[in-house]
Parts: sequence; C-alpha cells; structure tokens
Amino acid sequence: MAAHISRDLAGLGAAAAQWFAERIARAAPPVRVALSGGETPRAMFAKLAAPPFATTIPWARVHFFWGDERFVPPDHPASNYRMARETLFAHIKIPPANLHPMPTDTSAADAAARYEALLQHWYGAAEFDPTRALFDVVFLGLGEDGHTASLLPGQDVLRERRRWVAVVAKGRPETRLTLTYPALESARDVAFLVAGAAKAAMVRAVREGTIDVPAARLKPLGPITWFLDTAAAS
Repeated sequence: MAAHISRDLAGLGAAAAQWFAERIARAAPPVRVALSGGETPRAMFAKLAAPPFATTIPWARVHFFWGDERFVPPDHPASNYRMARETLFAHIKIPPANLHPMPTDTSAADAAARYEALLQHWYGAAEFDPTRALFDVVFLGLGEDGHTASLLPGQDVLRERRRWVAVVAKGRPETRLTLTYPALESARDVAFLVAGAAKAAMVRAVREGTIDVPAARLKPLGPITWFLDTAAAS
C-alpha cells in the first residue's frame, strides 16, 4: 500500500487533490467517484475548489456518488453532501446532473434500495463482475475504532455481501446509509485520507494487517493509497 505523508492537513489535501486530478485525467469518461464524509476531506475539497484544479479538471466528465451518509436532510449541518456542496461543488463548474447524493426524503430502507438501483443502472448490471469496477476512485476515512464509510464494528452490515447499499440503524446516534463491501471494493483506486495523532495506532495496525476491524477487511480490485499527515503516520 502506497503512502503519501504530509506535514499537515493542508499538505495532505494538496497531495490528495493532485493524485485525484491525475486519475481523472487518465480515466475514460464518465469518471465515477465515491466520496467520504468527515472533516479530513475538507482539505482536499478546498484545494480542488481553487485554481489550478478548479479550472483545469474537466469536471463535466466526473460523476460523484457517496460512500455513506447520515440519514438527515441535505441541508442539515451533519450531511456529508452538504459539506461537499459548500466546500467544493459551489466553486466549480460541474453539471448538477453529475451529483448523485444518497436520498434522505423517504424511509431509510427505501432510500437504500433506490440508491442501489441507481448504482446498478450506472454499472449496467445487478451483480458485480470481478474484472470490471463500478468506481474509478473511492475515497475513505478511518475512525479510531477502525470503521470506514459506515461499516461500523459489530454491526450486521459487515456480513452483507448481496446488497450494495445498506441501512445502519445502530452504533451511532443517527441512522446511516452506507455502501457495503462489494460496492466499495469494486474500485480501480481506493484512497484513505487520515489525519491526527489519535488515529496513528489504528493506521499502523490496519496497514500492517495486525487487527481485525472493518477498514482492514476491505479488499478492492485496485490498489489502496494512504494520504496521511505526520501525526497520523507517527
């Protein structure tokens, strides 16, 4: 697993933005990307939202999806979609039709089914082909407990291999929607963005394969690249 270690969060964001721009440039359109939530991606979004990336990346070729979402309205402060919209999408020229947030205007079970149907439409099949990826890039974070997306320790979703999108009703204060392992693993490239000393021990254990947590179980089609600040890499 390759790792890019930056002095601080701003440097991490810059390195991830450059890496992302290179993958967009070499991928055939449409370029399908799954975004993560949390605070760390803000640094990358800030870089992408400013020159040179904001004006040189062919945004019309890129379609954005989400790896997980809190089951809250899209204008809620905790919404992953809202964070991306305010920090990135409001500052670049991207067609609204290229944004595919998880729906939260119905029941959680119906929203998961609808988002799964959307992904299957874009993939062109209802079952994954191990030789063909759904996503060109999947961005993920890492929790201190080893969770990634909303694949939370001890939850039934960790055993889900049939559905592409699942409801996670326990383990956090709010219900969440998450892509399951099969969907997250159908990726040409996966990037973990992790910052802070509090996550250093978990980063090391996951990368060395010495711990059984949700993030360590991820086995994507393509390589995993880690973007870390010096605190997370310590």
